[in-house]
Amino acid sequence: MSASEATSLDSSIWKITAVAVLGSLLAQLDATIVNVSLSSLAQDLHSTLSTIQWVTSGYLLALTFVLPLNGWLIDRIGGKALYLGCFALFTLSSALCGLAWSASSLIGFRLLQGVSGGLLAPMAQMMMKRAAGSQFTRVAGYAAFPVLLGPLLGPVIAGAILHYASWRWLFLVNLPIGVLALVLAFLFLPDDSEERRSRQLDWLGLLLLSPGLALVLAGAERIGQPLGWAAAAAGAALLAVFVVVEKGRAGRALIDLHQFRSRAFSVAAVAQFLSNGVMFAGQMLIPLFLIQACGRSPATMGWMLAPLGLGMMVTFPSLGFLTNRFGSRNVAVGGAVLALAATLALVWLAQRGLTLLVLAPALFLRGMGQGAVGLPAISVAYASVERRDLPMATTTLNIAQRLGGPTLTTLCAVFLAWRLGPHAVTWGVNAWSAAFVLLAALHALTALAALGLPAERSAQKGERGASAREHLTR
Repeated sequence: MSASEATSLDSSIWKITAVAVLGSLLAQLDATIVNVSLSSLAQDLHSTLSTIQWVTSGYLLALTFVLPLNGWLIDRIGGKALYLGCFALFTLSSALCGLAWSASSLIGFRLLQGVSGGLLAPMAQMMMKRAAGSQFTRVAGYAAFPVLLGPLLGPVIAGAILHYASWRWLFLVNLPIGVLALVLAFLFLPDDSEERRSRQLDWLGLLLLSPGLALVLAGAERIGQPLGWAAAAAGAALLAVFVVVEKGRAGRALIDLHQFRSRAFSVAAVAQFLSNGVMFAGQMLIPLFLIQACGRSPATMGWMLAPLGLGMMVTFPSLGFLTNRFGSRNVAVGGAVLALAATLALVWLAQRGLTLLVLAPALFLRGMGQGAVGLPAISVAYASVERRDLPMATTTLNIAQRLGGPTLTTLCAVFLAWRLGPHAVTWGVNAWSAAFVLLAALHALTALAALGLPAERSAQKGERGASAREHLTR
């Protein structure tokens, strides 16, 4: 990166990024805190675990249900107004969760929280892209660093709160952060009311897409049960009908499928789907392997996974330099190949036995590789669309990303369950080795998808074009 490029970002961009990061961090932290506190909530609210888990599942389903509305809402009321409204509702619903008097009331307030939280992450991406332009990868790389702290700090904060105070403070702790974020958003976010467009809501598309996504995700969580298969099949059918219906709606569509006419956008969406999928599939397989196959305790397993997060933290801040130096495609391909090689080391460990001297560097390198795929792919996708189409592109990419996790996690879980049955050892390969081979194959597909991204010269040309269009429309 040249000196002029290094100094081209003024303070307003970093202020907008700080506001965006607060939204993503708060949503991540809140989900993690609640996930590790379900047993305490069940005990204090005199509920069963099967009921209280809807505090988490209901939040995720509400979050998914509202996501398709992102593009329409931004066009209709503007990005700044929507972000202020989402944060206000998130803060209010956090207070209501802290005041809940029963499991049912807590679940209901969490649904309300999911409605607002579902728009914070895509809104953060869009605001950073609008502000940073062609330097999006660099800015987003730094912005992702504090967001990664959410899953790491969540269990620590939850443990401290539950030890010294009531579970209600799991939610009330959001209030000062929410108020601060509202003040900063009001002061720092630019007025984008001139970019609003009057567009009718595609109710038919919404009634097909939102329940379809929710059913697919709910079915994926319970895929081993008949009800899970039925939900996933019904969701897939709704999504298929949605695609058929939306093809002829053009500008009136909830999701503009014409975006996929751009090869760069299509390949980037596939890369997002796969990279997010293999990340979540690995987060399912590796802890299970350490606990069930290696006999480690959950507490010990948590510390053993630390190199994975550290690897991602090392990669994210350097993504701007790497993509400017080598191009988005080369960085994404290199990251996918590095994650593939590290996953092959897990195959060796599953076959030969656990060795910490191999596990720690393998997880660290896997984290580095995974961290290098997603943001370059997003940057390529955003560079291929006009500034006015960013809200729609953000919605589409986030849907692809959300579907990748449960889809590939379910695939790996079903395959592992099958191999742990009568096929526990086949051709000298045990079930855990076979599961990691499947995960490695999915990493290879991710590398192939990244290889289809535009070459460095084309990507840079697209970024320059996008940057020029942004300056003309500001």
